[in-house]
Amino acid sequence: MNDAAFRQPSLGQPLIGPDEPPPFEIVNPGGKAPLVLLCDHASRRIPTAFRNLGLDDAAFDLHIAYDIGAADVTRLLATRLDAPAVLAGYSRLLIDLNRQPGDPTSIPPVSDDVHVPGNRGLSREARQRRVEAFFWPYHKAAGDTIARQWTRGTPPAVFAVHSFTPRMGGRDRKWHVGVLSNRDRRMADPLLATLESRGDLVVGDNEPYSGKEVAYTLEVHAEAAGLPHCSVEIRQDLVANAAGIRRWADILAAALDGIVGRAGLHRVERF
Repeated sequence: MNDAAFRQPSLGQPLIGPDEPPPFEIVNPGGKAPLVLLCDHASRRIPTAFRNLGLDDAAFDLHIAYDIGAADVTRLLATRLDAPAVLAGYSRLLIDLNRQPGDPTSIPPVSDDVHVPGNRGLSREARQRRVEAFFWPYHKAAGDTIARQWTRGTPPAVFAVHSFTPRMGGRDRKWHVGVLSNRDRRMADPLLATLESRGDLVVGDNEPYSGKEVAYTLEVHAEAAGLPHCSVEIRQDLVANAAGIRRWADILAAALDGIVGRAGLHRVERF
């Protein structure tokens, strides 16, 4: 479908239909661990009103639509660590929940050389409707979940799960997993050390992305509040099937269990 043929939902049309799921999913809301898991790019779903943004169905099997494997790893971690998790309900192609609204990459007209007709030439009103329908509900759910854990008496750690495509810009990416952080290294340093000590993983420190550059969710919900936090990026070919998903949930659950239980981690500190 070309840009001219694509029609945005009308201003009076609901963006999420009455029979469609909400813009976020909460897993294990009663989890007791002082930890909250977040998955910004969990879903490849597109509401019917958007008619696939003018893309073929096959585009939603690609990394441009969601973080392959990340949602299932997050769900398993929520169970194994007894922690609540908040997962995005719709595709990052509608709006990227890990970008500041208004950022040029927030609603990408082109993603990894794939043109997205439904994201081109958007009016201010059309952009704002996506922010209100998808962005703020997810972030309110994340903030509310962190607040509930905090009321248990311990400042919770916040951990975000992402995955990355094995090849980008014509280059292979060698890392099996990356640990992303900014100034607060309370979780990142022990997680890096634990993963590297296995001896069978190529681990990136702020690779293939940097937590100093792309970290809206953790900046807002953890860094600003002084909560310990970091995110992980798993290479997508390693979590493309059930066996890989279970393996990485095992690896991360074992590592995080030791880190979240450390004395002194759960303090409010600003760096």
